Amino acid sequence: MRRYAFVDVQNTESTTQQFCGFSVDWKKLYEYLCHERWSCDKVFFYTGIEVGNDDLANEFESLSKLPGCIVRAKPVFVYKKKDKTVQLKCVKCGEENVSVVDMGYDRKANCDVELTMDILDVINTQPDAEIFVLTGDGDFEPLLRSAAGVLKKVHLVSSTKKIEIAGLTKARFSTKLKNLLVDEKEKVFFSDINTWKYKIKKDVKNSWLEYDKNL
Repeated sequence: MRRYAFVDVQNTESTTQQFCGFSVDWKKLYEYLCHERWSCDKVFFYTGIEVGNDDLANEFESLSKLPGCIVRAKPVFVYKKKDKTVQLKCVKCGEENVSVVDMGYDRKANCDVELTMDILDVINTQPDAEIFVLTGDGDFEPLLRSAAGVLKKVHLVSSTKKIEIAGLTKARFSTKLKNLLVDEKEKVFFSDINTWKYKIKKDVKNSWLEYDKNL
């Protein structure tokens, strides 16, 4: 059986940082998928890289040179979000005022098409393959449902944790993908990325310890 892994870098990174409390070392993830645990033949990384972020560019450039590692990278584009106009009424004088709220900027580097094409290539050419897809994005549900109908196994790797932000509950793993797990329980399996933490997390130096050494 051949195995392939497809890593939605932005989705996976926000999942581990916001919901699991760690950052991913992408080379460690490659090693875990290819050599330490799952024996994947190829690992595909889909990522956006901002102009000027040389460290990230160099990191993925190094990854692309490893056997069986394919990096699909795009430049990150910055988009201005539409400002909101809000009407405010003074509680004292009753006068109404219009205020414009700056909604800031959004950064996008959509690699969904590339990920979709690579998975379709496996579906069309290797029906006996097993795939690992690291994302919680429900937009991939139709693609993964199709994959489940053809391939031997489909593994979804993400987190089902929820967090509270400003009184709102936020989840990373889509309800659409949860439903897929129920509908295709014989073919689609879930792996909690938090259980991989100590194999794939980035080592972060303790800055206060480093400071203490220099005293």
